[in-house]
Amino acid sequence: MNAGFYAIVNQAAGGGRAARRAPEALSALKRSGVSLEVAFTEAPKHASVLAREAALAGRRRFLSVGGDGTASEVVNGLISAGVAAECELAMLPVGTGNSFLRDFGIADADAASRAIIRGEGRLVDVLRLEHSDGKIHFINTMGTGFVASAGELTNAHFKFLGAAGYVAAVLICIARLRYERNPLRCGDELDDAETVLTSFSNSQYTGGSMWMAPDADASDGLLDVIRAGRLGRGELAAAFAKIFKGTHTQLQQVWTRQVDRVEFVRPTRQAVLIDGDLFHLTPIAIDVLPAAIRLIA
Repeated sequence: MNAGFYAIVNQAAGGGRAARRAPEALSALKRSGVSLEVAFTEAPKHASVLAREAALAGRRRFLSVGGDGTASEVVNGLISAGVAAECELAMLPVGTGNSFLRDFGIADADAASRAIIRGEGRLVDVLRLEHSDGKIHFINTMGTGFVASAGELTNAHFKFLGAAGYVAAVLICIARLRYERNPLRCGDELDDAETVLTSFSNSQYTGGSMWMAPDADASDGLLDVIRAGRLGRGELAAAFAKIFKGTHTQLQQVWTRQVDRVEFVRPTRQAVLIDGDLFHLTPIAIDVLPAAIRLIA
């Protein structure tokens, strides 16, 4: 088994910024003595294919170079190969939001590189979405309603702005405000409220530095459900301002739960944002896979 990292580079991440940032970051790692074999993605979801093929060939140390979506693709590939629990995953955050590593005090590629060189790791959970056509695994967050609308707008028009693009999309979506009814069974509780947004979080941050789930712990075997009710435009704008400090969860119209499984009571086809990537699917349930992979952070 090769002890070096198999680096999967998504040059399209961050609206193309990864293509400019990745070469120097990878060169710096090599100069520090980190052994790398580098592969480049050629299309969406190609990172999953590359990770699966490398894992089946015996590789067990992986470096995702891109954003949160790239890392999730790598995780999907390792899980489909059946060896995720044997693998180590490091990340160089050169994508759009780069939210997941913020839980570990890593906000840029330089800090991530220092963590990779130290080589310290911890086991983290993976979330599994079951939908009508299969399964998707993710490590950061899944959002519906307002979250998905803002993500779709970001990907279509503001990707080149990085995390600031998501903020711009949020402001536009506030002006276009719509509500959703997505009944959920969270553990033994039925939640049938009309909401403006729902987030299913493994880790704390989303959209860059938005502190969506301040109580989340990616290693606790639980997912955090954050829901906001029928907030008006002004109320939603005020709540959005609080999200950067994590104080939005203190609002009366926002409620949270920590569970190991969520079921969609009346599954309907809808837009969902998963680790920065948009999907249109019919969600059925979300489960936690505890301690599913070792993260180098």
